[in-house]
Amino acid sequence: MVSLSHIPTNVITGFLGSGKSTVILDLLKQKPDNENWAVLVNEFGEIGVDGSLIEHSTGTSGIYIREVPGGCMCCTNGLPMQMAMSMLLARAKPKRLLIEPTGLGHPVEVLSVLSSPYYENVLDLCATVTLVDARKLSDERYTSHTTFNQQLEIADVIVASKADLYGEPEYRQLEQYLETNGGMDGKTLQVSRGGQLPLSLLTSKAQSLPDPRSMPEPTSTPTDIDTPPLPPEGYIRLSNSGDGFSSHGWLFDAGYVFDKQSIESLLQSTDAERIKAVVITEQGSFGYNIADNEMTALALETLDDSRVEIIASESFEPDPYEIRLLSTLSERSP
Repeated sequence: MVSLSHIPTNVITGFLGSGKSTVILDLLKQKPDNENWAVLVNEFGEIGVDGSLIEHSTGTSGIYIREVPGGCMCCTNGLPMQMAMSMLLARAKPKRLLIEPTGLGHPVEVLSVLSSPYYENVLDLCATVTLVDARKLSDERYTSHTTFNQQLEIADVIVASKADLYGEPEYRQLEQYLETNGGMDGKTLQVSRGGQLPLSLLTSKAQSLPDPRSMPEPTSTPTDIDTPPLPPEGYIRLSNSGDGFSSHGWLFDAGYVFDKQSIESLLQSTDAERIKAVVITEQGSFGYNIADNEMTALALETLDDSRVEIIASESFEPDPYEIRLLSTLSERSP
């Protein structure tokens, strides 16, 4: 019997569109072949997409994934997170655990649960990694947001993500922002291009945690861990809101087959903070990640369903968008 004791654990966080999923995919590709790794994913939206995206695109065995949809995974005394993690660890018996909180979640609450006596002998907390797209420092919606700054505060490693998309001025602006807002004492600053990150960054120990009592209460409400059953129509839409943003997610059964060109055109033209999708098309299954009007597409293994999740302003209207989404269908099988 494999003992669940002192499992190296990393929290990988960052604000919306910072590239967390891409970095996690790269780290998973570096996993030793003889090890099992576990990934616990929390999403702001009610329809989980990241789990499917990771599961069907790694091409690597020994990876186990569990999702906690619907916002902060630490609400209600951390119960949704504890339930999901217990099931994940029992199933995977991993050599390493990666935790991806939602980009709108307060990571100090996650760290407080992980460092509680309940997990003292189960987890070995290693470096907390925070991704930040340096281009966002010119946007007050980010720099004035409590969560954005808290993510930088609690980091052991700060990663200038997507560095292949900007230059030296933006990187220097990031360095200056970090020095002005708390400094870099005990922290490492790393550059990531194309989502690449050296595995060695995960092995350092976590620093002292901020006092969670000083953090604001979460404004989103957790849902059950499992997605509700689909109605006879074969699809469902679930929405959520908080921290000035709204999420709208659609889950379609495998009978919904989308026209690849049409769904890509719609996703690229959508005005939103972040869009993620895993869809079945007439040309196969594909995963999409859209942020800052930049779309990456990835061929996936065969999917059991299609999922689209949009995080946008609270004024986003999902009803007309749903009509447009359904208009991109190639076929609908019973």
